[in-house]
Amino acid sequence: MQSLDESGAQERLENMARAHDQAIAAVLSQAGSLLAVARFIVKAAAAGGKVMTCGNGGSAADAQHLAAELVGRFEGSRMSLPCVALCVDPAVITSLANDYGYENVFAQQVTALGRRGDVLIGFTTSGTSGNVVAAAREARRVGVGVVALVGSAEAAEELGALSDVMVCGGPGSTPRIQEAHGFALHAVCELVSTLSTA
Repeated sequence: MQSLDESGAQERLENMARAHDQAIAAVLSQAGSLLAVARFIVKAAAAGGKVMTCGNGGSAADAQHLAAELVGRFEGSRMSLPCVALCVDPAVITSLANDYGYENVFAQQVTALGRRGDVLIGFTTSGTSGNVVAAAREARRVGVGVVALVGSAEAAEELGALSDVMVCGGPGSTPRIQEAHGFALHAVCELVSTLSTA
């Protein structure tokens, strides 16, 4: 086991903080994209539609987090917005994985639940998660808008081509990209609240 003293720990944490700040700066440089995402959400809700979110691992947690903020409230009071996380039901996930393969666990739900005017928001730090890409492809087929939160835009070329809006957390490590995505989803919720009460 590698030895680590307090000064070494401090240096490591400072490096993490610098990388974190760079990832947040990358998201801040995309204010127009964040506003576009917020407008998609508000427009879908106003037309009687919904938001669907998806992701794997930590990105599944981000997808659930966004759903909770939209269905509940972010800060202050606003109307509850319809949103469902496609990664939360073990019976659905495991049955679809068993019958259609894991790559299709989100796409099949988009087929079942998605309607024209809805929005799909996919989180993938790599930008290449097969089941998120498949869900975006199916969303396009059925007339659902697509938003992607990714790391590097270059890595997410296929998903980017399927998306109406893409927000990039930068080319850093997975933890830093997830931190950027956390900031992005909070920023979107802030903008949604402002648009909903305007």
